[in-house]
Amino acid sequence: MLTIHAADLVIAGDRRPPLPGGAVLVDGRELAAVGPYEELAAAHPAARTRRWPGVLTPGLLNPYGPELLEAAYHPDPREADELGTEPLTGAALAGLAMTEARWGASARRGVRLLLAHGAVAVAGDLWRPAVVDALHRAGLSVEQRFEDPAGPATFDSLAGRSLPEAITLPLPHDGVTGTDATFAVFDVPDEAALVERGAGTCVATVLAGRLVHRRR
Repeated sequence: MLTIHAADLVIAGDRRPPLPGGAVLVDGRELAAVGPYEELAAAHPAARTRRWPGVLTPGLLNPYGPELLEAAYHPDPREADELGTEPLTGAALAGLAMTEARWGASARRGVRLLLAHGAVAVAGDLWRPAVVDALHRAGLSVEQRFEDPAGPATFDSLAGRSLPEAITLPLPHDGVTGTDATFAVFDVPDEAALVERGAGTCVATVLAGRLVHRRR
């Protein structure tokens, strides 16, 4: 099925100028075209359209994979009375009876938070099988990093970083095929506002053609 994702502004993530009233055409798991919405809609009248407010960009890379997923425990909402709602680290984490199953459940909750911030990949070495499995099942990739990022660890991939520094890969040029349809949409008017307000403004994340996060 063909789907057109339209936004107020499309930012490719490289030196191409932002495209007002832009859109991307998704064919299955692949990104088939990037261009003005009117042109894509006219060329593909049978495609369904999803309209999003704000800015559509490539998916983001979060540099804090180990810190967020293997050095922190994300409590289940049912544990809120006992553990609170914030991630537990350090001595608080050391005091928990952690099993592989519990690490996996925590990682799945962490993955949902990553997706809710437009992240489609994390960087850093991950060693716990349950954590790696949670990432792979969700479709997030794991990238190598060559130095520890400046902290503190955060789900906001744009904290202290520009958009070009935070994206995985730019959206493909016209005529380039075979690229996964992986991108995010943020409810902001432009790139400057996105960097200022952060990735918490994410309203949708698409990973290999799948809508894996949508703000309700």
